[in-house]
Amino acid sequence: MNSYKKIVVKVGTNVLTRADGILDFTAISHLVDQIVTLKKQGVAVILVSSGAVGAGRSTVKLSKNLNKIVQRQVYSSVGQVRLMNTYTNLFGNYQIHCGQVLATKEDFRDRTHYLNMKNCFQALLRDNVIPIVNENDVISVNELMFTDNDELAGLIAAMINADALLILSTVDGILDGHPDEPTSQTIKEIDPDDKQIQNVILPTKSSFGRGGMATKFNMAKKVSKLGITTFIANGKRPNIILDINKGEFIGTKILPKGNASNIKKWIAFNEVIEKGIVYINDGAVDALRSAAKITSLLPIGIIKIEGAFKKGDIVKIVDKKGTALGIGITQYGVEKAQEVVGKKGKKALIHYDYLVLE
Repeated sequence: MNSYKKIVVKVGTNVLTRADGILDFTAISHLVDQIVTLKKQGVAVILVSSGAVGAGRSTVKLSKNLNKIVQRQVYSSVGQVRLMNTYTNLFGNYQIHCGQVLATKEDFRDRTHYLNMKNCFQALLRDNVIPIVNENDVISVNELMFTDNDELAGLIAAMINADALLILSTVDGILDGHPDEPTSQTIKEIDPDDKQIQNVILPTKSSFGRGGMATKFNMAKKVSKLGITTFIANGKRPNIILDINKGEFIGTKILPKGNASNIKKWIAFNEVIEKGIVYINDGAVDALRSAAKITSLLPIGIIKIEGAFKKGDIVKIVDKKGTALGIGITQYGVEKAQEVVGKKGKKALIHYDYLVLE
């Protein structure tokens, strides 16, 4: 029995809508019933819910001359209200409150925004409110858009130190062959380090959503390195969330392979903006990659520095050829760093606790 105590449930558009794109109130009601049951069992749940664009598309008719970004913004603006009203009414039947959280990529790139959002989630969960999260499509443009809500769910799972991430779509999991082949079977358990598994995953996208199985698996691999178990399963199956939490489900389980501190989760998992580049010599490369000893980045191993960073900024670490090795948070600014390049006995530019290698 798994009995996870903190989970993120991501539900895809096709789970929440009918074939014509209209909201499926029966499916949404069953989803709410399961979350309420988990809540009564003492499980903290954050719901990442798609469906706003689909709900808007079924509500308003727009001119075909509008570009796709504007269409998405309008559909989302109208549909998000309808979607949240549905959740509010259904959770209200159990005298449970839900809260809306809309996010863009920019909220995860900036450390202050990131911590503010994390504090918001913690407060909502502490006060027994169900957080319902979606991408803020109304203000998102291409460079600020998530790949899909699978990516958003993975970021949140890392942010709140979730025990498990449940990605629910309309397929039973990752198959060992083409979906149209009758002999294809669901792979029950996957080691994310298995190099062969990528060969059986197709990049096909869903009919109304933006994602596909490839993005789901890539997200699962990322959160696996942070110690989070991921499940990919069919959200249309009765009691699928409850079954997963009891260890009784039909789907694919991606095993956790590591762990990381909160700060390393933010550094490694988000598209942060690097303020500089630090070139290091071969000796420093070997030291950082050594499995025998934990090592910080010392000035003696630095060849040169580019950029204009301050204490607390993120910089990219590369070898002498410019090949990326990782990123980290600096302990002092570029002026001091330039003064100690190549010198012995100086304070580490990047402490191990704030260093993430690729």
